[in-house]
Amino acid sequence: MSCGEPHETDCSEVLDHLYEFLDSEMPPLDRDKFQHHFEECSPCLEKYGLEQAVKKLVKRCCGHDEVPTDLRAKVMGRIELIRSGQTVPEHDVTATPQDS
Repeated sequence: MSCGEPHETDCSEVLDHLYEFLDSEMPPLDRDKFQHHFEECSPCLEKYGLEQAVKKLVKRCCGHDEVPTDLRAKVMGRIELIRSGQTVPEHDVTATPQDS
């Protein structure tokens, strides 16, 4: 997605790293860069607001459950494969090696 306007930080970069921004998992300099982008790009700001609302809703409904570290690592690995355009295996990401 792009709003068609030139920005110091491209819309696609902002949206690719939106959850890192939402989860405060990026360096302060990058957070400042993204915040500046949201101030000048209403489509990205709208997407940020929508994702923030979904995140709050999920936290309210499911916020008491801990996500196992290995599951999080598997899911994040799969997301990275998808982002990089690589073929994603069809197997269950929650399966352990003996389950496959």
